[in-house]
Amino acid sequence: MIAQSIANIVIGYVLGSIPVGLVVGYLWLHRDIRDSGSGKTGTTNVLRTAGKAAAVLVLALDVAKGAAPALIGRFIFHDDWVASLGACAAIAGHIWPVFAGFRGGRGVASAFGGILGLSPVIALIFPVIALLLVVPTRYVSLMSVVGTPVAAAIIVAAAIAGWQPPAFAFFAVFATLLIEYKHIPNIRRLLAGTEPRFGQGGDRPATG
Repeated sequence: MIAQSIANIVIGYVLGSIPVGLVVGYLWLHRDIRDSGSGKTGTTNVLRTAGKAAAVLVLALDVAKGAAPALIGRFIFHDDWVASLGACAAIAGHIWPVFAGFRGGRGVASAFGGILGLSPVIALIFPVIALLLVVPTRYVSLMSVVGTPVAAAIIVAAAIAGWQPPAFAFFAVFATLLIEYKHIPNIRRLLAGTEPRFGQGGDRPATG
């Protein structure tokens, strides 16, 4: 299992490190998308700076980056922990991509991809949580900051109840800790009332 875990961690990190948002930004805008908005390569910043079509493409590919190592672990290595560790590595790769100077996104889409690959049924809950938080407030960051731990709590509870493997609960906690850490600037802006709402802020210099 150790060799399989290491192999899938490497696979997950390499896949996660593919800077989809950066590539799409250059294709759409012919510049580094990290120079605007949040300074990240994720879907939200792509939407703000490059538009809906680019954002949809980035979202789909970033989700796939998280799902792929989870599926590899489950169906090729046949081990829940191997799948979970690979999905964790994909999030780390997305946040700190070796192919983009270790400056990536905040890991939300890849985290969703990870749970989609690990437990598709539970993953169906996440879009509902996202809509309940984003639609009334128009704060995408609020969905990440609040929705991620709520979703993680559901997975942990399911693992405690024996409905999901403990490895999936580990993934949920790991993903939550990374995502919350990367959203510290957003949390501060939310508390100060200066956080841009959905679709806003793409024309400003990058703030991180």
